[in-house]
Amino acid sequence: MTPGEEKISKAFKQKTWNEIKTSDSWQIFKIMSEFVEGFQKLGKIGPCVTIFGSARTKPNDKYYKMGVEIAFKLTQKGYGVVTGGGGGIMEAGNKGANAGGGVSVGLNIELPFEQEANAYIDKDKLLMFDYFFVRKVMFMKYAQGFVVMPGGFGTLDELFEALTLIQTKKIGKFPIILVGEKFWSGLIDWIKETMLQDGKINAEDLNLFRVVDSADQALEEIEKFYTKYHLSPNF
Repeated sequence: MTPGEEKISKAFKQKTWNEIKTSDSWQIFKIMSEFVEGFQKLGKIGPCVTIFGSARTKPNDKYYKMGVEIAFKLTQKGYGVVTGGGGGIMEAGNKGANAGGGVSVGLNIELPFEQEANAYIDKDKLLMFDYFFVRKVMFMKYAQGFVVMPGGFGTLDELFEALTLIQTKKIGKFPIILVGEKFWSGLIDWIKETMLQDGKINAEDLNLFRVVDSADQALEEIEKFYTKYHLSPNF
């Protein structure tokens, strides 16, 4: 590369870097707008439980049917239901809430493969997000409980973020219910036999969640929790 070419290359790189920095600065306003809209809408929904799980779960799957049942029964106890707004378990949660006449919220995310919102979300309670981290704040802040059904990386991400925030006392404690003993057993064994035995967590951290195998057990754990604690925003 000649000295002239090198000078042009450096100038181009500097211009590109300046454009990136400017773009990053303006991005703050988009992030702020998502927080503001989320806080305004979700601050009015009342006590809700979030149901997580795989978008790939089919309607004939037992966990889809259980998701519908759990959501329906939650509404009969006075809770609304929040989901990620897409298909699979998310659709099941909104479907059950809709059938029960309860609040049905969808916090959808724009993805490259286009996660479409399901048809069972209340029309005034569908929010669209560009940023996963903003969406996760909404899940944590406005849920009085997590029902976590079999899912993939996204489900695990949301589960462990909640566990970490409660463990470190960054948010108030709320019930975290893992549904499906067979599905979760391998992970729970690893947590106990590897993380706990190696001193990476304390024994009391195992009390941050419960594992159940039916809709009635999930409801029982949530109801049991709130005989001791008052409903309130988490932070």
